[in-house]
Amino acid sequence: QVQLVESGGGLVSPGGSLRLSCAASGTSFRQYAAWYRQAPGKQREKVAHIADTNITYYEDSVKGRFTISRDNAENTVYLQMNSLKPEDTAVYYCFAPGGVWGQGTQVTVSS
Repeated sequence: QVQLVESGGGLVSPGGSLRLSCAASGTSFRQYAAWYRQAPGKQREKVAHIADTNITYYEDSVKGRFTISRDNAENTVYLQMNSLKPEDTAVYYCFAPGGVWGQGTQVTVSS
């Protein structure tokens, strides 16, 4: 059974940091992994991805603040989020090849 389980979300003050994790079973992040987010009333958008060659992509608003990485041995992908802003508030989802989504983890940036 294919399953992705995200963790690491929470409430953080502006300027703070969080590290999201997504553990996979039944699939692999070796070829590709991505993080998306969906804010209330908005469409889901890609935040970052990492390809098999370790080439990364970041959405413009998170460049220089977020870092995507993975641990192939642990079959886990991470999203380090620094200098968080209120507009980063959203449910964050990880994505694996084959159209597999996690259940999402809530990130709220508020003072």
